[in-house]
Amino acid sequence: MANAHNQTVGRMSPRQKMINLMYIVLTAMLALNVSSDVLNGFTQVEDGLTRSNRTVADRNRTIYDQLEAFNEQNPEKGGVWYARASEVRQRTTALYSYIDSLKIAIVKTSDGEDGDVRNIRNLDDTETPSVVMLAPRNGKGRQLRQRIDEYRTYATQMLDDTVQKHNIELALTTTVTNETRAVGKGKLWEEVLFENMPVVASVTLLSKIQNDVLYAEGEVLSTLLKNIDASDLRVNQVDAFVIPDSRLVMRGSNYTANIVLAAVDTTQRPAVYINGTRLDNDRGLYEVATSKSGNFDYNGYIEVTHGDGTTSKHNFTSSYTVMEPTATISATMMNVLYAGIDNPLSIAVPGIPNNAISATMTNGTLSRNGDTWAAHPDKVGTEAVVTVTANIDGRQQTVATTNFRVRKLPDPMPYIAYTDSKGNPERYRGGKPFAKSLLLKTDGIAAAIDDDMLNVAYKVLSFETVFFDSMGNAIPEVSDGANFSDRQKNSFRRLTRGKRFYISRVRAIGPDGIERTLAPMEVIVN
Repeated sequence: MANAHNQTVGRMSPRQKMINLMYIVLTAMLALNVSSDVLNGFTQVEDGLTRSNRTVADRNRTIYDQLEAFNEQNPEKGGVWYARASEVRQRTTALYSYIDSLKIAIVKTSDGEDGDVRNIRNLDDTETPSVVMLAPRNGKGRQLRQRIDEYRTYATQMLDDTVQKHNIELALTTTVTNETRAVGKGKLWEEVLFENMPVVASVTLLSKIQNDVLYAEGEVLSTLLKNIDASDLRVNQVDAFVIPDSRLVMRGSNYTANIVLAAVDTTQRPAVYINGTRLDNDRGLYEVATSKSGNFDYNGYIEVTHGDGTTSKHNFTSSYTVMEPTATISATMMNVLYAGIDNPLSIAVPGIPNNAISATMTNGTLSRNGDTWAAHPDKVGTEAVVTVTANIDGRQQTVATTNFRVRKLPDPMPYIAYTDSKGNPERYRGGKPFAKSLLLKTDGIAAAIDDDMLNVAYKVLSFETVFFDSMGNAIPEVSDGANFSDRQKNSFRRLTRGKRFYISRVRAIGPDGIERTLAPMEVIVN
C-alpha cells in the first residue's frame, strides 16, 4: 500500500502551472481591451484545463479504487478510511457538478438554449456572467463562494500535514488577495472574478476552480490511503533470534529453543516496563543483581508508539534461575603458546574429577603436575592441538579439542643488574640517571622478558658500547661476551656526571634457540 501511495500522490504538474499562468496573463490582457485573439487564447486554456481535469480525476479514481479494494480484503482495518473516502468523493462530485451547472447556465444565457460550453459563440459577452453570478436576488456567485468555503474547511480538517493544508487553503481561497484587491478594491470575491468578465473567461475560471477542487480531493484521498497503515508498527531491521528454554542443559536431558524472527524500529525504541518500573535504556536490556540462588519470576509490558500517535501495550512474563557460582579458569594466553618454554595450561571438565581427565598435544609435549599442565611446543608457525579426553561412565570420550598458535618468544629487554641500598636486586634499563659507582661494580649486561605474562631469561652473546669524544665522534667498544671488556670499563672511569653512552648491537639467544639483536639502551651517568 505504501508504494501505491507514493505513486499516486500528485502535485500540480508543470503543464497545469503553465495553464494557470496563461490564465493570469490573458486576464491582464483583457483589462487592456486586447483583440479577440485573446478570447481565443482563453478557449485554448479552457481546453487544457478540461484535459487536465480528466487526468486528475482519473488519478483520484485510482486512489479511491485502491481504498475500495483494501476495504474488501480487510474491512476491519480499511473500513473507516474507505467510508471517509466515499464521503470525500460525494462532496467533490457535488461541488464539481454544481460548477458544471454554472458554466452551462452562463453559456445558455449568452448563446441561447442550444448553447454549448465546448463551442461558445459569444466569447466576448461581458454582461451574462454578471447576470448569472452577481444578480442581487438569485446570483450564483455568493452560493459558489459559500460552497467552496464549506468544501475547503471539510478537506483541510481531514489532513494533519500543515503543508498540504496550506496548499489547499491557497488553492481554494475565497478571500480577496493583494493581487485581486488592486482591481477590485472593496469588492467581494465573486464580484472580482465575474464582474465585466467575458463568457469564455468566466467558463475558464470555473474550470480552474474545478481543477483546484480535484487537487484538494487527491490530497485528501492520498492521506486516507496512507493512514491505512499509519497505526501499524514500523520496522527497519529484522533479525533472527534463538530463545532457549535454558542455556544450561544437563547430559541426558533435551535442549529446547524457539527460533524466531524479530522486527524492530531502530529509530523509535519502545518503552519497557518491568514490575511497574521503566527500564533506563532504549535497548530492552534488563539487568538485576543476584544475591541468592533460586527461581525468580518477573512480568511487565512493552509500550509501543504507532505511526498515527496512538500507543499499545504488550504484556510479558518470564523467569530466571540463579545457581551457585562455579568456574573453570584456563590461562591460555589468548590461545597462543610460545616455543621453547613451558606454557601453563588449566584443563578441567565440569562434573569430572581431575584424575579422570587426560590430554595430549601435537607439535610438542604436554606434561602434568597435579592439577596444572604445561605445554612445551617445538616449532614456530605450526599449530599445537591439545585434545582432552575424560573417563565418563567407564568409557574414554573426547570432550574438547583446542588449537593453539605457536609463536616465537618476543624480544627481551637488555638490562644491567645491580643491588640497591637496601640489598634488593634491581634491573637498570636505561633512559634515566645511573650511579657511576654502581656501573663500575657490574660485570656486564643481561636480557630477559619479565612482563606480567612471561618471565624468560636470555643469554647475551655480545654487545657494543658507544662513547662520544669532545668533538662528538662516536667511539665503539666491543664487549667480552656478556661482560664488559677492559676497554669498556676504562671508558666508564673517564665518564663525568651527566655524560651518556649507548649499549647497542646486543645479540641474545633464548630457550627457543632463536638468536636476535635487541634494541639499544641509553645509559646516563650520575
